[in-house]
Amino acid sequence: MAIEGSIATGLIAVGAGLAVGLSAIGSGLGEQQIGAAAVGAIAENEEMFGKGLIFTVIPESLVIFGLVVAILILGLAGG
Repeated sequence: MAIEGSIATGLIAVGAGLAVGLSAIGSGLGEQQIGAAAVGAIAENEEMFGKGLIFTVIPESLVIFGLVVAILILGLAGG
């Protein structure tokens, strides 16, 4: 008498959670230093605001990629 998919379903959920969580942690660590440098550049020259904003937003794309991977993991495992 086997329990159908309970362990497998749990491991799939853990994998999807790790995909989003680790990408968010990595993005946060990268954005920390980029944000500090951007604030310093803006303090010296206000024309750097646009570039600083763009460079601050770039690491957030990694979290979106992690979310896409999590959705793919959950979608492929469910089907």
